[in-house]
Amino acid sequence: MSMLIGHDWAIDLLVQQQDNDHTPQSLLIAGPPNIGKSTLARFFMQRLHCEKIDAEKIDAEKTDAEKTDAEKTGAPEKPCNDCIACRKVLHGNHPDLFIFDEEGSLKIETIRTLQRMLSLSAVESRHRVAILCNFEQATISASNALLKTLEEPAKDVVIILTASDPGALLPTITSRCQILTLRPLPSKQVLNALQTHWQVESTQAKLLAQLATGRLGWAVRAIEDSELLTRRQQYLEDLLKLLSSSRTERLNYAHKLSQDVVKLKEALIFWITLSRDLLLIKTNCQTPIINLDWHDPLEKLSKQLTITQVRTMVSRLRKTLTNLDRNVNPRLNLEVSLLKLPFTR
Repeated sequence: MSMLIGHDWAIDLLVQQQDNDHTPQSLLIAGPPNIGKSTLARFFMQRLHCEKIDAEKIDAEKTDAEKTDAEKTGAPEKPCNDCIACRKVLHGNHPDLFIFDEEGSLKIETIRTLQRMLSLSAVESRHRVAILCNFEQATISASNALLKTLEEPAKDVVIILTASDPGALLPTITSRCQILTLRPLPSKQVLNALQTHWQVESTQAKLLAQLATGRLGWAVRAIEDSELLTRRQQYLEDLLKLLSSSRTERLNYAHKLSQDVVKLKEALIFWITLSRDLLLIKTNCQTPIINLDWHDPLEKLSKQLTITQVRTMVSRLRKTLTNLDRNVNPRLNLEVSLLKLPFTR
């Protein structure tokens, strides 16, 4: 299970609700990719199963019966990681636990399997907990099937959904969930976490903290996947080359990159950060740029473009990324975008 860092307000809310016996039965955790949605869901799931928290909560209720809520010590905030239940959760073999975090669409067969599991009573804890990650990718039939469970959940059932875009979910799904929208972490918090918990060297940690834009999960992925930063470097070099390329060369590049939509989205995100940095430099803004290691090339490029061209570049790339989520043809989408980017010499 990943380490949970930040999002204290969300943790405090969930802990308070659980300790006061107001645990939400349907929870939707939203926010950008790699922001910590799945990590928070797993943290809460583990806390619901932790035997130490259950025991201390029961003990507090017995010994502090005459005290006010403010005077009660309550259960610890974090799960212990030592009890049998915590160890089973960490190893993914707790009988009252169901997690779907696979790549691709969540299909109705998975929901039916989940429903059979949730129809049974809890075996070893107070709750049966299901986590369904990236629920915006669920099929319509899967969403409709889950809706029936959300409408009339069993007393001991807790269902946690995560989604980058809650607007992509059926309104009938979101209306039945308590929604927590996670916000990006401060860069300093990401930097400190990288240096303290992952022992990343100072210069590299500063770069990753900026590139992550508040998404600690992205920074950790960059540490674990050495190819991620290599691809970033190549995409940024490609963009600079494209700005001085002919229309034919741009169309050929669009044809090649658009064959893999995942890589296309990744490239567009990197290009958007670079064009945003270019705008900051062009307007003499004091906000730190994201691509710290590209400051000098961006300074040089800023002298070859007007502010209007840079602003158009930023908006065009953002629109291209948005269009991909609207099922616009990837190749045509990218071709139009590249042809409308400014030309440099």
